[in-house]
Amino acid sequence: MPAGCGSKTDMREIRESAGERGGYHHGALPEALVTAAFEVLDEQGLEKVSVREVARRAGVSAGAPFRHFADRQALLTALADRVLADFTRWQEAQVAAAGPDGRSVMRAIGMGFVRYAVRHPQRFELVRSRVFTATREPELREQLDGIDRAFTDLIVADQEAGRLRPGDPALVALAGQALVYGLAQMIVDGYLPAEKAEEVAGRVLDSFGQGIANRPAP
Repeated sequence: MPAGCGSKTDMREIRESAGERGGYHHGALPEALVTAAFEVLDEQGLEKVSVREVARRAGVSAGAPFRHFADRQALLTALADRVLADFTRWQEAQVAAAGPDGRSVMRAIGMGFVRYAVRHPQRFELVRSRVFTATREPELREQLDGIDRAFTDLIVADQEAGRLRPGDPALVALAGQALVYGLAQMIVDGYLPAEKAEEVAGRVLDSFGQGIANRPAP
Protein backbone atom coordinates (compact mmCIF):
# COMPACT_ATOMS: atom_id res chain seq x y z
CA MET A 1 0.00 0.00 0.00
CA PRO A 2 1.42 3.40 -0.91
CA ALA A 3 2.11 5.69 2.00
CA GLY A 4 -0.79 8.03 2.58
CA CYS A 5 -0.34 11.77 2.59
CA GLY A 6 -0.40 13.51 5.94
CA SER A 7 1.75 10.98 7.78
CA LYS A 8 3.55 11.79 11.02
CA THR A 9 6.80 11.70 9.06
CA ASP A 10 5.48 14.39 6.70
CA MET A 11 4.43 16.57 9.61
CA ARG A 12 7.76 16.13 11.39
CA GLU A 13 9.71 17.02 8.25
CA ILE A 14 7.61 20.15 7.73
CA ARG A 15 8.08 21.20 11.35
CA GLU A 16 11.83 20.61 11.25
CA SER A 17 12.11 22.60 8.04
CA ALA A 18 10.07 25.41 9.55
CA GLY A 19 12.20 25.35 12.68
CA GLU A 20 15.37 25.75 10.67
CA ARG A 21 13.94 28.91 9.07
CA GLY A 22 12.58 30.26 12.35
CA GLY A 23 8.94 29.76 11.36
CA TYR A 24 6.75 28.60 8.51
CA HIS A 25 7.32 30.15 5.14
CA HIS A 26 4.10 31.76 3.90
CA GLY A 27 3.71 29.08 1.23
CA ALA A 28 4.54 26.19 3.57
CA LEU A 29 1.94 26.89 6.25
CA PRO A 30 -1.13 25.84 4.20
CA GLU A 31 0.56 22.53 3.41
CA ALA A 32 1.46 22.05 7.07
CA LEU A 33 -2.10 22.79 8.15
CA VAL A 34 -3.61 20.31 5.69
CA THR A 35 -1.06 17.70 6.77
CA ALA A 36 -2.00 18.31 10.40
CA ALA A 37 -5.69 18.04 9.47
CA PHE A 38 -4.93 14.73 7.77
CA GLU A 39 -3.37 13.46 11.01
CA VAL A 40 -6.38 14.50 13.08
CA LEU A 41 -8.78 12.93 10.58
CA ASP A 42 -7.01 9.56 10.62
CA GLU A 43 -6.48 9.49 14.38
CA GLN A 44 -9.67 11.04 15.76
CA GLY A 45 -12.25 11.28 12.99
CA LEU A 46 -13.93 14.00 10.99
CA GLU A 47 -15.76 15.63 13.89
CA LYS A 48 -12.46 16.39 15.63
CA VAL A 49 -10.96 18.22 12.65
CA SER A 50 -11.25 21.81 13.87
CA VAL A 51 -9.25 24.88 12.92
CA ARG A 52 -8.10 25.24 16.52
CA GLU A 53 -6.89 21.64 16.84
CA VAL A 54 -5.15 21.77 13.47
CA ALA A 55 -3.38 25.00 14.46
CA ARG A 56 -2.30 23.47 17.77
CA ARG A 57 -0.91 20.39 16.08
CA ALA A 58 0.92 22.46 13.47
CA GLY A 59 2.42 24.56 16.25
CA VAL A 60 0.97 27.92 15.21
CA SER A 61 -1.44 30.40 16.78
CA ALA A 62 -5.18 29.75 16.65
CA GLY A 63 -5.61 32.65 14.24
CA ALA A 64 -2.83 31.70 11.81
CA PRO A 65 -4.92 29.26 9.71
CA PHE A 66 -7.42 31.99 8.86
CA ARG A 67 -4.79 33.74 6.76
CA HIS A 68 -5.13 30.82 4.33
CA PHE A 69 -8.52 29.22 5.03
CA ALA A 70 -11.61 31.35 5.57
CA ASP A 71 -13.26 28.79 7.84
CA ARG A 72 -13.44 25.10 8.72
CA GLN A 73 -15.32 24.42 5.50
CA ALA A 74 -12.42 25.77 3.44
CA LEU A 75 -9.95 23.67 5.43
CA LEU A 76 -12.07 20.55 4.89
CA THR A 77 -12.24 21.27 1.17
CA ALA A 78 -8.43 21.40 1.01
CA LEU A 79 -8.29 18.21 3.06
CA ALA A 80 -10.78 16.48 0.75
CA ASP A 81 -8.65 17.52 -2.21
CA ARG A 82 -5.65 15.85 -0.55
CA VAL A 83 -7.65 12.71 0.21
CA LEU A 84 -8.84 12.45 -3.40
CA ALA A 85 -5.25 12.82 -4.63
CA ASP A 86 -4.13 10.09 -2.23
CA PHE A 87 -7.03 7.87 -3.34
CA THR A 88 -6.13 8.43 -7.00
CA ARG A 89 -2.55 7.28 -6.40
CA TRP A 90 -3.86 4.26 -4.53
CA GLN A 91 -6.15 3.32 -7.42
CA GLU A 92 -3.37 3.78 -9.95
CA ALA A 93 -1.33 1.22 -8.03
CA GLN A 94 -4.29 -1.19 -7.98
CA VAL A 95 -4.74 -0.83 -11.74
CA ALA A 96 -1.01 -1.29 -12.40
CA ALA A 97 -1.17 -4.67 -10.66
CA ALA A 98 -4.24 -5.81 -12.62
CA GLY A 99 -4.42 -7.83 -15.80
CA PRO A 100 -4.38 -6.11 -19.21
CA ASP A 101 -8.05 -6.62 -20.10
CA GLY A 102 -10.71 -4.10 -19.21
CA ARG A 103 -12.72 -6.39 -16.94
CA SER A 104 -9.64 -7.09 -14.82
CA VAL A 105 -8.96 -3.38 -14.57
CA MET A 106 -12.56 -2.62 -13.60
CA ARG A 107 -12.45 -5.34 -10.95
CA ALA A 108 -9.20 -3.88 -9.62
CA ILE A 109 -10.79 -0.42 -9.44
CA GLY A 110 -13.76 -1.80 -7.52
CA MET A 111 -11.59 -3.80 -5.14
CA GLY A 112 -9.33 -0.79 -4.68
CA PHE A 113 -12.28 1.39 -3.70
CA VAL A 114 -13.47 -1.08 -1.08
CA ARG A 115 -9.96 -1.68 0.28
CA TYR A 116 -9.29 2.04 0.62
CA ALA A 117 -12.57 2.64 2.44
CA VAL A 118 -11.97 -0.25 4.84
CA ARG A 119 -8.38 0.79 5.55
CA HIS A 120 -9.23 4.49 5.83
CA PRO A 121 -12.83 4.79 7.07
CA GLN A 122 -12.29 8.35 8.31
CA ARG A 123 -11.15 9.49 4.86
CA PHE A 124 -14.09 7.68 3.30
CA GLU A 125 -16.41 9.53 5.67
CA LEU A 126 -14.95 12.88 4.60
CA VAL A 127 -15.36 12.14 0.90
CA ARG A 128 -18.98 11.03 1.26
CA SER A 129 -19.89 13.49 3.99
CA ARG A 130 -22.28 16.38 3.61
CA VAL A 131 -19.76 18.59 5.34
CA PHE A 132 -18.82 19.69 1.83
CA THR A 133 -20.79 19.49 -1.42
CA ALA A 134 -18.55 18.64 -4.34
CA THR A 135 -20.76 20.44 -6.84
CA ARG A 136 -20.02 23.70 -5.02
CA GLU A 137 -16.25 23.17 -5.12
CA PRO A 138 -14.92 23.33 -8.70
CA GLU A 139 -11.53 21.81 -7.84
CA LEU A 140 -13.13 18.79 -6.19
CA ARG A 141 -15.72 18.44 -8.91
CA GLU A 142 -12.92 18.41 -11.49
CA GLN A 143 -11.16 15.54 -9.73
CA LEU A 144 -14.36 13.53 -9.39
CA ASP A 145 -15.31 14.15 -13.02
CA GLY A 146 -11.86 12.98 -14.10
CA ILE A 147 -12.30 9.71 -12.22
CA ASP A 148 -15.76 9.23 -13.77
CA ARG A 149 -14.46 9.90 -17.29
CA ALA A 150 -11.59 7.44 -16.94
CA PHE A 151 -13.95 4.69 -15.77
CA THR A 152 -16.47 5.39 -18.53
CA ASP A 153 -13.73 5.44 -21.18
CA LEU A 154 -12.61 2.02 -19.99
CA ILE A 155 -16.13 0.66 -20.45
CA VAL A 156 -16.42 2.20 -23.92
CA ALA A 157 -13.14 0.59 -24.99
CA ASP A 158 -14.28 -2.86 -23.85
CA GLN A 159 -17.68 -2.45 -25.49
CA GLU A 160 -16.02 -1.52 -28.77
CA ALA A 161 -13.74 -4.55 -28.46
CA GLY A 162 -16.79 -6.77 -27.96
CA ARG A 163 -15.88 -7.83 -24.42
CA LEU A 164 -18.81 -6.04 -22.77
CA ARG A 165 -22.45 -5.91 -23.72
CA PRO A 166 -23.50 -2.89 -25.76
CA GLY A 167 -25.41 -0.21 -23.89
CA ASP A 168 -25.08 3.20 -22.33
CA PRO A 169 -21.52 3.23 -20.90
CA ALA A 170 -22.37 6.04 -18.48
CA LEU A 171 -25.17 3.91 -17.03
CA VAL A 172 -22.87 0.90 -16.67
CA ALA A 173 -20.30 3.12 -14.95
CA LEU A 174 -22.94 4.49 -12.59
CA ALA A 175 -24.12 0.98 -11.71
CA GLY A 176 -20.55 -0.07 -10.96
CA GLN A 177 -19.89 2.99 -8.83
CA ALA A 178 -23.14 2.55 -6.90
CA LEU A 179 -22.25 -1.08 -6.28
CA VAL A 180 -18.79 -0.48 -4.82
CA TYR A 181 -19.88 2.65 -2.93
CA GLY A 182 -22.76 0.84 -1.29
CA LEU A 183 -20.64 -2.22 -0.55
CA ALA A 184 -17.91 -0.10 1.02
CA GLN A 185 -20.46 1.80 3.11
CA MET A 186 -22.02 -1.45 4.37
CA ILE A 187 -18.60 -2.73 5.45
CA VAL A 188 -17.55 0.55 7.08
CA ASP A 189 -20.90 0.73 8.92
CA GLY A 190 -20.43 -2.81 10.23
CA TYR A 191 -23.35 -4.30 8.33
CA LEU A 192 -20.87 -6.67 6.67
CA PRO A 193 -17.83 -8.00 8.58
CA ALA A 194 -14.62 -6.16 7.73
CA GLU A 195 -12.57 -9.36 7.97
CA LYS A 196 -14.55 -10.75 5.04
CA ALA A 197 -14.41 -7.55 2.97
CA GLU A 198 -11.96 -8.96 0.41
CA GLU A 199 -13.92 -12.18 -0.09
CA VAL A 200 -17.33 -10.54 -0.29
CA ALA A 201 -16.17 -7.70 -2.54
CA GLY A 202 -14.44 -10.13 -4.89
CA ARG A 203 -17.53 -12.30 -5.26
CA VAL A 204 -19.85 -9.33 -5.75
CA LEU A 205 -17.58 -7.75 -8.36
CA ASP A 206 -17.17 -11.05 -10.19
CA SER A 207 -20.95 -11.35 -10.36
CA PHE A 208 -21.24 -7.81 -11.71
CA GLY A 209 -18.53 -8.49 -14.28
CA GLN A 210 -20.32 -11.59 -15.50
CA GLY A 211 -23.53 -9.61 -15.80
CA ILE A 212 -22.06 -6.96 -18.10
CA ALA A 213 -19.88 -9.35 -20.11
CA ASN A 214 -20.75 -9.86 -23.75
CA ARG A 215 -21.59 -13.51 -24.38
CA PRO A 216 -21.38 -14.80 -27.94
CA ALA A 217 -24.64 -15.95 -29.46
CA PRO A 218 -25.15 -19.76 -29.32
